Amino acid sequence: MLIRRCAVVWLEPREVASFQLDDLLSGGTGVVSRLAWFAHAPHLGAAIEVDAAHALVLGALSPVDWIERDELDAGFGGDAVDALLGAGLLLTNVEDEEVAPADTNFRELGWHPPAAVAHMAARWEGVDGPKGMAEADVDTNEGLLRQHGLPPSPVEPCLSPESQLALPRIERDDFDALLDTRTTCRNYDPEAQVPLAAFSQLMARVFGARGIGHPAPGFDVYKRTSPSGGSLHPTDCLLIVQRVEGIAPGLYRYRIESHALEPVAPAIAPPQLGDACTRPLGDAAQRVWSDDELHAFARIAVAGQDFFADAAVLCVLAPRFHRNFWKYRNHAKAYRVCVLDAGHLSQTLQLCATQAGLGPFVTGAINEVDLERAFGFTGYRQSPLVVCGFGARTDTLTESEFDPNRKVWPRD
Repeated sequence: MLIRRCAVVWLEPREVASFQLDDLLSGGTGVVSRLAWFAHAPHLGAAIEVDAAHALVLGALSPVDWIERDELDAGFGGDAVDALLGAGLLLTNVEDEEVAPADTNFRELGWHPPAAVAHMAARWEGVDGPKGMAEADVDTNEGLLRQHGLPPSPVEPCLSPESQLALPRIERDDFDALLDTRTTCRNYDPEAQVPLAAFSQLMARVFGARGIGHPAPGFDVYKRTSPSGGSLHPTDCLLIVQRVEGIAPGLYRYRIESHALEPVAPAIAPPQLGDACTRPLGDAAQRVWSDDELHAFARIAVAGQDFFADAAVLCVLAPRFHRNFWKYRNHAKAYRVCVLDAGHLSQTLQLCATQAGLGPFVTGAINEVDLERAFGFTGYRQSPLVVCGFGARTDTLTESEFDPNRKVWPRD
């Protein structure tokens, strides 16, 4: 039997704390820490703890060249090899392994290894952000100030004020007024529908094709209103539609090539009120979700931020990494370009929604793993980077919005 290491694995020494009753009873705090080693292998989806002695095995193997198992056993022991094979960190040339296809698929994508590790390790599952912040007493500026003191200054100190070159004052126009009116919405009308025409216009302006090029046979590139590295536009818009006139609530994929919505059958059990995370569908039959179940999923998607979950439409921006990495293969900046792509699209949505008289939002505090599970993604192939959205504002300011110039509130 031949063995080699998986494509990418990074080892992290991590201090792990746990509650120990014996320590508490003996006069301690009850919190005992230990040093553990965790292996980050993107094809596995999450970090796994490994024995410290096994790190030597991983460091002795190539991700490309195969080695005879007997030789490895002689050097490190069969138990260590078995443990790493069982964890999916070592692979054999036997074709029926369960984890081998994932490693093979990952190898084909062209990830820069540090970027792959960072992306997969930073994904959330079942996180309730506001609840966690409230428990930590940092849900308000007062709590942050108590814990961390004053924040860094919003500007760097000017070392030579007399050397500053003053710029001409600008004449404000309608576009300035639009920019000043863009304010993150936290107060959505839970009953108001977005008109179908307004929704269609936003999809076309932000995510639709403004033109198409054919650099080579079979190679098509679209033009959007936002820039994209290499004109590749790898970012898909997946939708949680809650209230749009004429569209049944549910999950959709926006099709850039046809300006249409493709229904997505959720690959999870219907979420329930109060759920912190999604559950696999299992053997249950898929069915249409109720409005309450869809809203419960929206809340999970934005990590418990209820004010965003109330939006009429939530847009999940998820790059197909292999589209970008086809050109920027194993490139140190390729993942950064994907992040920029999502940022450009979300800002264009902010302005277009504001111009349409709707309240926009964007957040990076999302449960990527739960979204991947629902939309059928594999995290290293396609994964959400942000969730943005829009809807009609309510007439009452309940949640604070940063509107220092009073361009939005009070409502007319």
